[in-house]
Amino acid sequence: MADSSGSLPLKITIKAILNVALVWAMATYLDQYFALTGGWRAIIIVGALLTLLNLLVRPVLAVLLLPLKLFATILAVIVVNGLFVWLVHLIVLKMDPAIVGLEIFGGVWGWIVVAAAIGFANWLMKEMIR
Repeated sequence: MADSSGSLPLKITIKAILNVALVWAMATYLDQYFALTGGWRAIIIVGALLTLLNLLVRPVLAVLLLPLKLFATILAVIVVNGLFVWLVHLIVLKMDPAIVGLEIFGGVWGWIVVAAAIGFANWLMKEMIR
């Protein structure tokens, strides 16, 4: 399906077939987690439901959950930058305090602010250098 010029009904049909195959594989190989009774009829019904819900409900959920996705992305960036700042802090603590010292005040909020500021500044520098 690398070619995006295919017709919509064909794409939906292919997705439905793949969803039916997925349900069959899960019922066959993940039976300790996924139990389905009713044989092939049930496999086809659940595969069709997955296809229909992916087609109709997923776009609505994507729009509704966009703020959560943005929040999660921002949170991940802050955590990564926080770990980066923490590593820098650990290295500075190993150095001679007469030469260099680094303290971050304000508890967790201080670390969040510093991590966010460093992340934003690094992003801005990367965009400026492009």
